[in-house]
Amino acid sequence: MGALALAATVATETPAVPGIAADFSNDNIWVYLVKAVLIIVFLLTSVLMALWFERRLVARMQVRIGPNVHGPLGLLQAVADAMKLLMKEDITVKMADKVVYILAPMISVFSSLLIYAVIPFGPEVRIPFTDFTTPAQLTDFPVAVLYILACAALGVYGIVLGGWSSGSTYPLLGGVRSTAQIISYELAMGLSLVSVFLLAGSMSTSEIVNQQERFWYALPLLPAFILYVISMIGETNRLPFDLPEAEGELVSGYMTEYSSMKFAWFFLAEYINMLNVSAVATTLFFGGWRAPWPLSAINDGMFNQGWWPILWFLAKVWFFMFIFVWVRGTLLRFRYDQFMKLGWKILIPVALTWLVIVAIYQGVVEFGEIDRQFFIYASLALFVIAILGLVVSSFATKAEPEVAKKTEAEPFDAFAGGFPVPPLPGQQLPPSPRAARRAAAAATAATAVLEVEAEPDTTTKTEGTSGD
Repeated sequence: MGALALAATVATETPAVPGIAADFSNDNIWVYLVKAVLIIVFLLTSVLMALWFERRLVARMQVRIGPNVHGPLGLLQAVADAMKLLMKEDITVKMADKVVYILAPMISVFSSLLIYAVIPFGPEVRIPFTDFTTPAQLTDFPVAVLYILACAALGVYGIVLGGWSSGSTYPLLGGVRSTAQIISYELAMGLSLVSVFLLAGSMSTSEIVNQQERFWYALPLLPAFILYVISMIGETNRLPFDLPEAEGELVSGYMTEYSSMKFAWFFLAEYINMLNVSAVATTLFFGGWRAPWPLSAINDGMFNQGWWPILWFLAKVWFFMFIFVWVRGTLLRFRYDQFMKLGWKILIPVALTWLVIVAIYQGVVEFGEIDRQFFIYASLALFVIAILGLVVSSFATKAEPEVAKKTEAEPFDAFAGGFPVPPLPGQQLPPSPRAARRAAAAATAATAVLEVEAEPDTTTKTEGTSGD
């Protein structure tokens, strides 16, 4: 409803908002209401489809069958899972902060439902059997991408508050991890999007799609596109970045103490966020609703008019959903130190370097004269050198500092501060008492075996003498 009120405000203030390509002057409150309901229905049905799609695809990657019992090709399996969650017992943890505990999953779902309000599904379309035309988009305004980033940042409060309010250790650790993850990877994501703003000259989603008429931004801004794809996987807590809900370490992370529909809300928010970041990647880098070449050149762009563009938009979104599933079925979870190193030492420096190159290029194009081809080649060479420098510096062997040697020499006490602390690199935990007892028992048994083997065998000689 917040997105609906925002759309109505944008429409009533001015008939045509400057800085955006879409024209919402014909829309009224009922048109916005119908569009909002259609978007919610689209997201809910897409989540059901995504569940089936992921399970079938991962099964094929692992040489399994996947869901194939409920409905044709197992299409109703996701519906059966949803009904199971609805009918499960709803348990509220005794030590939880009741209000925040219930509010947290609602925050996650509400924030995830807001982003598609500014995503253009297509150009202006005509409603069948009428003369009424309207953009295939709920609303738009000059800073629409900032609105998307704000909604994505707001969604993490649901995870953090859910982990904190559960009153348990594992959910709290998952919530803290999620905070660090969002801060780390949202910076890289924002920096990768700034180069799009510089090239398009706008932060309006419809205007950015309009600027990609000649070429998609994924081609000239390939490094930014790669950075965004990595960051969007980290932003949605998906493998190999699912540290906030690592089952092998934190049981289920921030969702450990949730059950029934409260768990389903978190689950729903995760998949809607996958659709959100896929739609943003489609809009900002893959031409939005524009048809791929050579279809876009047929009959003066026939496939970029009417209802066709919605088909291209959905195909591109599901291409990115395939990337999510592909990565999940291929890569293993990172260690936490590897995860933070990738975000702070690789993604952010690379994004800053690329942003400086794009800013210099745009400044030269707008305010100076220079050979563009030479500038492009020189910029690519500098960018490659910077990447190689980062790779070499990360894999180069460094001399062990004196502090690490001193730490190795001194025994490490994990309980020195009153609570267990994991060892740092170079530190070794002392053997546990149980391991020491097992080692002592094994040594005693080995000694006994050696003593038995060392005793002379007199039985055979005695028997031989009596036989003679």
